[in-house]
Amino acid sequence: MFEYMTVQEAAKKWGISERQVQKLCKQNRIKDVVHLSRVLIIPKNGEKPADARRKRSEEQ
Repeated sequence: MFEYMTVQEAAKKWGISERQVQKLCKQNRIKDVVHLSRVLIIPKNGEKPADARRKRSEEQ
């Protein structure tokens, strides 16, 4: 059985805002998110998706 965390816990763990976590869930960028009524729960072993707003430089 999965262990889950809330949007607030994920935001704190990943160092991003709660709104950004909500957007990532809505965009299906976080796997296995469960939507219960008005609450999103995220697997505790879920990983923070890469930031799509930033591009990698070719020099890296």
